[in-house]
Amino acid sequence: MQTALCKLSIKGMTATRRYEKREISSFFHTLFATFVIMNITTVSIVLFSPTGTSRKVAMAVADGCRYESRIVDATYRTPENLHFESNELVIVSVPVYGGKVAPIALQRLDAMRGNNTPVVPIVVYGNRAYEEAAEQLYEFVRSRGFVPVAVGAFVGEHSYSTSQHPIATGRPDATDLADARAWGKAIAEKLSCAKHPKRIDIATLKEPRNSIFSTIRFVLFVLKQRRNKSGVKPHVEVIDHKCKRCGKCAKLCPTGAIEAGNCLHTDTTRCIKCCACVKGCPTKARKLDTPYAPILSQCFKKRKSPVTTL
Repeated sequence: MQTALCKLSIKGMTATRRYEKREISSFFHTLFATFVIMNITTVSIVLFSPTGTSRKVAMAVADGCRYESRIVDATYRTPENLHFESNELVIVSVPVYGGKVAPIALQRLDAMRGNNTPVVPIVVYGNRAYEEAAEQLYEFVRSRGFVPVAVGAFVGEHSYSTSQHPIATGRPDATDLADARAWGKAIAEKLSCAKHPKRIDIATLKEPRNSIFSTIRFVLFVLKQRRNKSGVKPHVEVIDHKCKRCGKCAKLCPTGAIEAGNCLHTDTTRCIKCCACVKGCPTKARKLDTPYAPILSQCFKKRKSPVTTL
């Protein structure tokens, strides 16, 4: 009887010690979690950028962050590795077409998945308005396991911009890129003091306003164009005698709308009017014929600065 009681006592003491060890372990784990901060080691730059403006902005932000960086480019194909962990910062930079994120960009990034991964969504627009694009990209990444810790909207040269009808020509310029680097530095400093990524409210991003006169004038023009079904639709033209058949336009096209060896033809069903071929042609043999260039140039001359949240 005494032996049995002794054994029960020993078992009870052993169980108590195990419980105490678990409690102590849990206490120190909680204490560690209270003081530990995120260990961001890399920044992944995810981009879709036919004319290079979204790339320039993203690279400047990443440069300001000063983490080791890598590029995941969706401009010409769907990237293979689109899974990201919590120890890396992801910068997603895409252009705005007609007030929304370029549809093909979202298609190619559809497989993106995060694991409570901090992300910085950036939209780049042509100095008119980014409208729904910033919120659209914000929700796109948030629904895929990412935590938006900052959001930005930068201005890039409009796809329709020409020397005759300039629309945000040369942007992002040196000032824009300096702002992007400073913002990147601020993001890195914020993350270096954080225990976990804190989601920013997209409502804090305030879009620059256009003048009422410019807005009304542009809207009336757009409505008139939509009513005029026989009017000129935006399309790329090729000046035959200028084309040297070098094939650069085919390499620059993100959708394969131009076949190598057949540079004089553009498949209108695939063309997204990004104007990468127009801006990249070394002999200026390609141009986008569109009635929108003059009105955009006239109504939206006033320089808009980048807007960001943090």
